[in-house]
Amino acid sequence: MLQAIIVQAGLGGTEGVAAFARPNTQIEVVRPQEFNGSSRKVARFITACKLYIRMKMRGVVIEEQIQWVLSYVQGGSADIWKENMLEDLEGGLLEYETVGEFLANIKREFRGGEEEESVKAAELRRLEQGNKTMEEFVQEFRRVARESGYEGHPLIKEFKRGIYGAIRRKLMEAEQQPGTIEQWYNRAMALDRNWRESRREEKRLRGRKETGEGAPKQEQRQIMP
Repeated sequence: MLQAIIVQAGLGGTEGVAAFARPNTQIEVVRPQEFNGSSRKVARFITACKLYIRMKMRGVVIEEQIQWVLSYVQGGSADIWKENMLEDLEGGLLEYETVGEFLANIKREFRGGEEEESVKAAELRRLEQGNKTMEEFVQEFRRVARESGYEGHPLIKEFKRGIYGAIRRKLMEAEQQPGTIEQWYNRAMALDRNWRESRREEKRLRGRKETGEGAPKQEQRQIMP
């Protein structure tokens, strides 16, 4: 069924392969090149897919996003994997909550350099915010996470572990907790900015109070000669 949809939509090759895309922006985004299962190309393929989906396919259902990615999996060892994946999806043996989880599966299947990835994973588990602003920590966390092999809930768990405790508690106690890692990033940065601004304001007001600045001044009357 899924394979038939791809063929009928003309998505067997690169021609017309964006039929499932529903652009929400006029920005031109380069589509990924066909992926043949080469471990040297898997990271670049996943990055290109993520960028295109983020820029052009927001709001598209997960099933169609996955079909779109599969339309670029062509040739080499990837063909057999693609056939098996289509069968599992059709049979309901596999189900993905996000396209990110599906892309993580591709990475696990075709990746090379596992030793380097394990080093990045260990580095990710050691990361802590410390005295950094949340923006600085998120930037560092993104860089390390990109090559760590972490995706989905395990990645969120490591992010929660590494951030400042007070901010983590605020997010955990919120009526509606963040869902995706991007939501965790954005809400954590917003809370961190508000907290730091509040600290600066308290310090400024304390300084004014200590110097007497802003206290009402006694009226001075000018005596006319």
